[in-house]
Amino acid sequence: MKEFLIQRYRPDPTGPVIRPTLLRVDDDGRIIQADRHAETMFGYDISDLTGQKVQHILASRQDDPFAPAHRHRLDNGQTVLVTFRHKDGFFFTALLGLRMEIRDSDQAATASITLRDSDAMDSRIQRLAEQSAGFGLWELDMPSNEISWSEGMYRLLELKAGSELTPEQALFYCQTGQNRVRAMFRRCMRTGQPFSMDLTILTSRQRPQRVTLAGRALKNGGRVQKLGGVMVNHSEAMVHDLEKQQAQQILQATTAASSDLVVAIDTEFRLLHFNTPWCQQFQHAFDLTPKTGDNLRSLLKDFPNERRLIERLWQRAFDREHFVAEMPLNRQGEGLPIYEFHFQSIRGDRGEVTGAVHVARDISNRIQHTSNSDYRMRHDPVTGLMNRRSFIEHLERAMGHRHKRQSTDGLLFLDLDNFEQFNEDAGSGTCDRYLRELAAMLGLRERQRDALARLAGDTFALFIENCPEPRARKIAEEIREQIAQFQFEWQGHTLQTTTSGGLLILDSELPERADTLLTQAADLCHTAKTSGRNRIHTAHALPDAAGDTGTDKQMEQLRQALDQHRLILEFQALKPVASVTWGDHIEILCRIPGQEPDDTTLLPGQFLPLAERFDLAKRLDRQVIRQTLDWLGQHRLLEPRLKYCGFNLSLASVLDDTFADFMEQLLAPSPFRAECFCLEIREAHATQYPDEVAVLCDALHRIGCRVALEGAGASVESYSLAAHLPVDIIKLDRRVMDHLEDDPVQQVMVDALHRIAEAAGKETVATFIESDETLRKVRTLGIHFGQGYRLSKPSPLEQLKPAAVELSTGRIGG
Repeated sequence: MKEFLIQRYRPDPTGPVIRPTLLRVDDDGRIIQADRHAETMFGYDISDLTGQKVQHILASRQDDPFAPAHRHRLDNGQTVLVTFRHKDGFFFTALLGLRMEIRDSDQAATASITLRDSDAMDSRIQRLAEQSAGFGLWELDMPSNEISWSEGMYRLLELKAGSELTPEQALFYCQTGQNRVRAMFRRCMRTGQPFSMDLTILTSRQRPQRVTLAGRALKNGGRVQKLGGVMVNHSEAMVHDLEKQQAQQILQATTAASSDLVVAIDTEFRLLHFNTPWCQQFQHAFDLTPKTGDNLRSLLKDFPNERRLIERLWQRAFDREHFVAEMPLNRQGEGLPIYEFHFQSIRGDRGEVTGAVHVARDISNRIQHTSNSDYRMRHDPVTGLMNRRSFIEHLERAMGHRHKRQSTDGLLFLDLDNFEQFNEDAGSGTCDRYLRELAAMLGLRERQRDALARLAGDTFALFIENCPEPRARKIAEEIREQIAQFQFEWQGHTLQTTTSGGLLILDSELPERADTLLTQAADLCHTAKTSGRNRIHTAHALPDAAGDTGTDKQMEQLRQALDQHRLILEFQALKPVASVTWGDHIEILCRIPGQEPDDTTLLPGQFLPLAERFDLAKRLDRQVIRQTLDWLGQHRLLEPRLKYCGFNLSLASVLDDTFADFMEQLLAPSPFRAECFCLEIREAHATQYPDEVAVLCDALHRIGCRVALEGAGASVESYSLAAHLPVDIIKLDRRVMDHLEDDPVQQVMVDALHRIAEAAGKETVATFIESDETLRKVRTLGIHFGQGYRLSKPSPLEQLKPAAVELSTGRIGG
C-alpha cells in the first residue's frame, strides 16, 4: 500500500481553495482510502473513488505513479508533476509525493532463508543439480572398502546408472594420471588432507572429457572413516577456452598479415586488440606507445581536437552496424597519409553492442594517381567533401529520379556565423584545420544515402534524401546544435561559432534547374542570418514561376508588421444554426497593414505564401495569438460571453514541439479560460502528419484548449479523421459546401460527416454559408454551427464589445 500526498501545482486564484489531499492506493493500483479534501480536488464522492483504479483519475499512462520513471523518483523522496482528470472533464496538474509505503500483497517480502541439512533435501533436487551443472558425487567407506556413486557419476562416464564395475575398472576411464589418483586417495586416508586434480577421461562412448576430481576425509570420533568428494565436468569450458585461444591466434595472425591498420575497442574506449601497423602509425602521429587495455580518451588527453573527433567516430560505430569514413590519422592534419576507415560494431549473443573495430587502408596513392584530375575537380581540397559542381550534379540526378519514388527530400544550406573573425585571429591554416574537423563531424550526422558538400569558404550544403518534413527539421536542428557545441583548440584558445541555415523541403513542384534550388535555400539562409543568426529557416521549394510572385515591398511590409506588433485583427462570428447557444463564438482573422498611407492592406492570399516561403508562418501564428490575448486582457468584461475563439495554425506551428508550451505560458495569466480557445488544424496537415497532429492535440487538451479539424471533407480520409482524430470540432471544407443546396451527393457527404462527428462526441461547423438556400439545408442536416457572409461578415476586433448595461452609477460595457 502507498499513501500519496497530492497538491495542486497551479491553484486558481479566483476559484475555491483546494487543500492537499491524501490517497491510499494498494499494490494492485486501486484506491482504498481518500480523505475529505479529495472530493474538492477531483470532483468525485469519496465512496465513488474507493475501489477505482488510480488510472481512473489520471490523464494518461505517463502520469501513473507506479510507472518506473515516477516510482524511482518517489522512492528517493522527490515529488513528481502529474496531470489528473477532473470529474467535470478538465485536466489539472498537481505535485505528487510519497508519504508512506507498506507492502501488503507482496508475500515474498516476509519469506526467510534458513540452512537445511542436505539429508532432508529431496533426492530429486540433487539429481536436477547434477544434471544441470554436470557433476557427480562419490563416497568411499573405508571399513567395508565400498565405493558408492551418485547418478551424476555414471552420467559423466556415459554409463547406465547402477552398472557393475570395480574401482580398478573405473580407473581405466582415466587417460592419464591413474597412479596419481591412487596416490591422492592413499594420502587422504592417511593424513586427512583434501585433494583436487584435473583429469582427462574417456567415456564409454569414447568421447574425451575434461574433469576435476576433488575429495576430502570424513572423520568420525577423530578418525577418518570415509572419503567423499565430487567430480565436475569442465569440457564445455575447455572447449570454449580452446576456441577462444584458437580465435585469438587466428585474429593475431590475420591482423599481423595485413598492412592495414586494425584496432578494436570496447564501449569504454579501452583497447582490446591492435596490430603492429596501427601501433606504428599511432606512435608516428601522437608520439605515444599504446598498450592493450589503455583507454583512448586518456591517451589523447593532450590532443583535444583529435580526441573529440575520434570519440565521435567510435560512438557512431557503436550506434550503427557499420560505416565508412575518409580522414588523415595525425595531429597536424597535413603531411601524413589519408586513410579509408571501415568501422564495424561488435555485438554480443543477445545483440548488445560490446565494442567496435576499424580497418583503415592508406588511399593516398589512389587519391593522387587514380583519376587525380577528376577527383580534384569534384572534391573540395581542404575537407575532401563534394564541391559545388559535384553537388549540383548530384541534385540534378536526384531530381531526375524523383518521379520514380514520389518522396519528400530536403536541402539544407549552412553558413557559419562570424567565420571571417576566425581568419583574422587564427589565420587560414588553422581555419582549414577547423573546417576539416568540422566536416568530419558533419559527416557523422550524414546518413549513408545523403550527400554533404562544401560550396565555398564557410558554406556547406546537405541533401537529405527520402526524409519526411518533421524528420528533416529535426536533422537540421540537431546539426545546428552540434555546430554550436563544436569546439576547436588553438594555441590555448577555443574556436567556436554558430551557424545559420535554410532548409528547403522538396516535395511536389520543383524548379527545372538544380542551382535554382540552391539559390532558394541560400535565400532562406540569408533570412535566418538577418533574423538574428544561429537558427534554421524552413520553407517548401517553389517552381520557377512562383518565385517571382512575392515582391520585396510585400516582404518588408510583413516583416515590419511583425516587428512592430501592428497586425490588423478581425473576427468572423460562428452562429448556432441547429439550436440556440448563448455567448460569442468567433474566429480570428489577420490582415497586414501598409507601411505608407497609400499602401494596400495585404490579405491572407498575399502574405501567407510569403510567410511560409521565408519561414515566418510560425512567428505570424504566435503574434496573432499574442496580440489577440493582449486585446482580450484589456476587455475583461467579455470573459463571461466568450465561448469560442479560434486561431488557424500553419504547418510550421503544427510541427513545432514547443507550441503547446507557448500556449500554456500565454494563457497562465489570462482571465479567460483555456477552453475558450480553439486551435484549428487543416485536414491536409492532419492527413500528411497524423502522428504529429495527434501529439499536438493531446498536448493542447492537457492545458485545456480545444482543437478543430478545418477543411474536413476534402479527401477520403475525412471520415476516418473525424472519427478517430482527438479533435473537438469538425469544420467542413468549402468544396463540400459548394452547391450543397442542390447537389444530393454533397448532402450525403455532409450528412455522413455530421453523423460520424456526433457519434464521436464532436461538434460540426458549416463554413462559407452565403445564401438562404444553403443555410436552410444546413439547418435541415442538423449542423451545429454555421459561418459565412450570410451569417456574419469579418469585422475589426475592436467592434467585439461586451453588452451595454445601464446602472444607476453609470453605463458599463458597450
